[in-house]
Amino acid sequence: MEVCTRSAEQTAALGERVADLLVGGDIVVLTGDLGTGKTVFAKGIGRGLGVTEPVVSPTFTIVREYEGRVPLQHLDVYRLDHLQEVIDLGLDELLDGHAVTVVEWGEAVSALLGPDRLEVLLSVAPPEEADDDTRVIELRPAGPSWAARRAALESVLRGAGER
Repeated sequence: MEVCTRSAEQTAALGERVADLLVGGDIVVLTGDLGTGKTVFAKGIGRGLGVTEPVVSPTFTIVREYEGRVPLQHLDVYRLDHLQEVIDLGLDELLDGHAVTVVEWGEAVSALLGPDRLEVLLSVAPPEEADDDTRVIELRPAGPSWAARRAALESVLRGAGER
């Protein structure tokens, strides 16, 4: 499933709409190069979960936690060099099912996240197709809980300009 957004506001709005489908225990893996909108998408998820404080990049703190209708755990594993560092963080405890967990650069730790998750791949649209603010966002639902929500996710994308 793929959609294009034409601004940071649209990218955040898509994250907010996806948040309507999220429940405690969900894992959202954000993948993309620097500057593609991973944190912007995470901010939208936070808004959609009812987080009232600013959602900011956890690059230097690794994990930030927020209260909302469902708690949000926002991880950024960019600076971690080894899977053992993620294990030492207590990732298994973070994934205990009470919160939505959003992992930036999550492809680096995918082996530890389990198969049931929503993967969100963000990229800058090719210059011949759009301007610098346009993002191509691909959503890949995986596992049984996302199989059950696939139609709802497709509906979210239809309202956002699916490609």
